[in-house]
Amino acid sequence: MKTSRNLFAVGLITSLFFLWGFAVNLNPVLIPHLKKACQLTDAQSAFIDSAFFVAYFLMALPAGRFMQRFGYKGGILVGLALFATGAFLFYPAAEARTYGFFLAALFIIASGLTFLETAANPYITVLGHADSAAQRLNFAQSFNGLAATLAPLVGGQLILSGRTLTAAEEQAMSPAELSAYLGREAAAVQLPYLAIGAVVLLVAVVLYFTRLPEIVEDAAEQEGSRATSLWQEKNLLLGVVAQFFYVGAQVCISSFFIRFAGQVAGIAEKTATLYLSGALLGFMAGRFIGTALLRVVPPARLLAIYSLVNMALIGLAVGLRGQLPVYALMGVEFFMSIMFPTIFSLSIRGLGTHTKVGSSLLIMAIVSGAVFPVLMGWLSDLSTVQTAYVVPGGCFVVVLLFALTNLKTARQPALVAAGGH
Repeated sequence: MKTSRNLFAVGLITSLFFLWGFAVNLNPVLIPHLKKACQLTDAQSAFIDSAFFVAYFLMALPAGRFMQRFGYKGGILVGLALFATGAFLFYPAAEARTYGFFLAALFIIASGLTFLETAANPYITVLGHADSAAQRLNFAQSFNGLAATLAPLVGGQLILSGRTLTAAEEQAMSPAELSAYLGREAAAVQLPYLAIGAVVLLVAVVLYFTRLPEIVEDAAEQEGSRATSLWQEKNLLLGVVAQFFYVGAQVCISSFFIRFAGQVAGIAEKTATLYLSGALLGFMAGRFIGTALLRVVPPARLLAIYSLVNMALIGLAVGLRGQLPVYALMGVEFFMSIMFPTIFSLSIRGLGTHTKVGSSLLIMAIVSGAVFPVLMGWLSDLSTVQTAYVVPGGCFVVVLLFALTNLKTARQPALVAAGGH
């Protein structure tokens, strides 16, 4: 009975990975879209990611404290409510065509996602045997990858018009004509986000009437309990740094992909969304393939190999011309696939009673999605978007260092067992 309840809980929580994956991966569509609708520079449009990911930094610890008092289910319900509220606010934001309003709505959506991620990532990790934690989290995150594949495909078709005015075309328009064009561009987000809000509310209602097994931490973590301070957990702190740089790289790769394809290979924006969707399909496939590989390859070793491959692919994307750089970036998506869940599971392994707070710190590290795209947008304005891809390339160096550090400790019998061998 308990096993069947756990399996149902894993399935239900896994569906949440799809929901937040869809919301996060609409941002690469929103960036070029709102850049047009609100007449922004590259650096200004990058604040879409900043407004989104700064919520993770501000809300992760409050979310963790809330769940300590009200449990995982309470935290998930609050997350879904905030998610739906932010989605509904896109309608008046488009009516006003005010960039700040859009950023506020995105911040509220991301606040909801912070509650969902702070609950779902550790919940999936501890809801089962410790020796399969990395595999279980990678499997759940695979549905995040499925959403990442669908979001730019659906969003690109429903939101992007396929028409970008040149400076000469804008000057040739009367103020009324230009205002009407910009108004139509802004309004394109209204119906998609209303639909998202409605689906999220429906999931919240279903979840409210569903009984989830609650994890009792004192019992579940007894084996790994430690008396040391959280700040003495060196591997956790290294993991937070690695997660900070990894998320920054992931957001940069996707957020500027459409503009990269246009500048480097002359690919139109609607066609570029199809390329991005294909890249994110590779991301999803990488999650499923990575879950299988983790049965035979230690997590830290696979993480190191994938980091090296991505560093090489970024080098090709920055140095080549034509369509080959676009294909190189598509390859990066595949090899990024296992990084977030693998860093997460390696970082909280053996924390015992520190697991919840440690998880909150790892979720806070997602704030890098607010930092690196702005840095990349600034560098793109100064040079080219292709040159700016050196930013995520450098991030993978830090992930590699974390992986190599864990490779040393993975030879210890206890840690090999925790890695799924």
